Amino acid sequence: MASSTFPRPRRGALLRARRGPRERDPAVALGLVAVLLVALGLRLWGIKSGLPFSYNSDEEAHFVPIAIGFFGHGLDPRYFLNPPGYTELLYLIYAIWFGGRAAVGSAFAHDPTEVFLIARVTTAVLGTIAVGLLHLLGSRLFDRRVGLLAAALGACAFLPVAYGHLALNDVPTLVPATLSLVGTALVFDAGAHRRRLLAGVLLGGVGAGLAAGTKYTAGIVLLPLLTAILLEARAGGGRWAPRAAALGAGAVGAMLLGFFVATPYAFLDFSAFHTGVSTQESLTGGSELEKLGLTQRNGIVYYLWTLTWGLGWIPALMALGGAVRLALRDRPLALVLLPGTVAYVLYMGVQDRYFGRWILPVLPIVIVLAASFGLAVVREVARRWPVLGPLAGVLVTAALVAQGLVTSIHNDVVQSRPDTRNTARTWMLAHIPAGAGVVVEPVVPDSWSDDPDQLHPALPTGARWRLWDTTRADVDDSGKLLPGGATRYVRVDKYERTLRPALIGEYEEQGYCWVMTASMQRDRAFAQPDEAPQAIAYYRALDQRAQVVLRVSPYGTNATPPPFNFDWSFDYYPLAYQRPGPLITVYRLHGGRCG
Repeated sequence: MASSTFPRPRRGALLRARRGPRERDPAVALGLVAVLLVALGLRLWGIKSGLPFSYNSDEEAHFVPIAIGFFGHGLDPRYFLNPPGYTELLYLIYAIWFGGRAAVGSAFAHDPTEVFLIARVTTAVLGTIAVGLLHLLGSRLFDRRVGLLAAALGACAFLPVAYGHLALNDVPTLVPATLSLVGTALVFDAGAHRRRLLAGVLLGGVGAGLAAGTKYTAGIVLLPLLTAILLEARAGGGRWAPRAAALGAGAVGAMLLGFFVATPYAFLDFSAFHTGVSTQESLTGGSELEKLGLTQRNGIVYYLWTLTWGLGWIPALMALGGAVRLALRDRPLALVLLPGTVAYVLYMGVQDRYFGRWILPVLPIVIVLAASFGLAVVREVARRWPVLGPLAGVLVTAALVAQGLVTSIHNDVVQSRPDTRNTARTWMLAHIPAGAGVVVEPVVPDSWSDDPDQLHPALPTGARWRLWDTTRADVDDSGKLLPGGATRYVRVDKYERTLRPALIGEYEEQGYCWVMTASMQRDRAFAQPDEAPQAIAYYRALDQRAQVVLRVSPYGTNATPPPFNFDWSFDYYPLAYQRPGPLITVYRLHGGRCG
């Protein structure tokens, strides 16, 4: 097709001036290699944390076991609470590594360390690839120096580094999401280059589909692509509306193709897919499922606050500066990058539950905005005072990466040490008789209590101790007894609402003489005392009536424990942490049958 069909948009001198030279620079190339090595190192350091046990409930239940399940029933996940894109990748890697169902099943059953480690390394490698794509994105939207600074920030930022250690879908999603944004950048800068335009539409659409097929909410990256298509079509003049519609349809079609590749059974078993998505929506947006212990009451504020530690205070402020600068000086690009990001934060923020890692799908845009503003500051200093230009570059780079680098290294050191739950288990195996009754709060996987003597297990179930069933309760969420001695199933999110001082007497009467509590559960009640007064009374009664026989703290000797926060209780951001895990307390009861 003639180039006149897709004429270069007349966006003005300011738009063209924002892009610096794109010629290859050996120093930038060497810098990128160094950044990628740092990114991979930060994600691999401490990656064996907690193993052979996975203490992240999502990692332990939603991804690795589902991937192993594919060996038994084919690629139909029979599960769509999370899209299976990442899970299918793990299945492929396991098939290559182990060779078949028997080998991977045996490894997972007897010592899952290798199985989890392979999945975690996969996440770490994908997180590093995402850093490289950040360089490509920044280079395409601005120039190679912005791209390098964006990659450096992405390599060190706490949130992607911390979750780059776990077999979860959040960090793997960054690869197709950032790839889609690269396609958007190609479309935005296509001008008369028809091949670049079509390649951008295809790349952006397929990337968006793969991203949504890895994490549903990451499909938001389609919005910048469609906006870029609309702007390109309008800038071309003439009958722009049909051209925009055709290219937009192509982008949506490419997205459906990518989504099909990532999760084919969403189409082949649509009923199960619809049920899974509906369940996921209810889990994030239903007030009935609101988590006890949420320390912030506004999700939008929470996600903005998350950027101050998940990315860093200075990067967050620079990202804001970059957004304002684009809005004032480069409105077309601002229209491409900003509305989707704002819409995502608003949508996620009005849900009843929120976690820091859920902001990750739009983090590439935020990072590139911060890097662009940082380089703008450096250029302005160099223009006014040329001799200070190099120093400004060093200071801006340090300001952007310092907080993330310090907290990521601290987190890696913490993760490389024994988890408090592993230490507690070792002590309990040595001091609590096999077959004894033990109450363990729901902060460990089911396999945690398996008897290490597999040839002569203490109990027919293969467990070391008789465990109190924390998944059943004879009271409702308000603490009222159910009629007729009935019991009900209790999700882990509702566990605290079933606690009451009378339970301690029940433990003693039934011979459950050992109780292990964890601050991850206990602090949830104390964070919202009005919501769980019976739980607070339970813990206080336990402190008064029982003997503390073991306490394992994750904090430094003279450190003040941080205030309770869901994210920080899992990712160990506060510098007070010295080792991973919650504060573990083991009690010995002496009443009733425990005398």
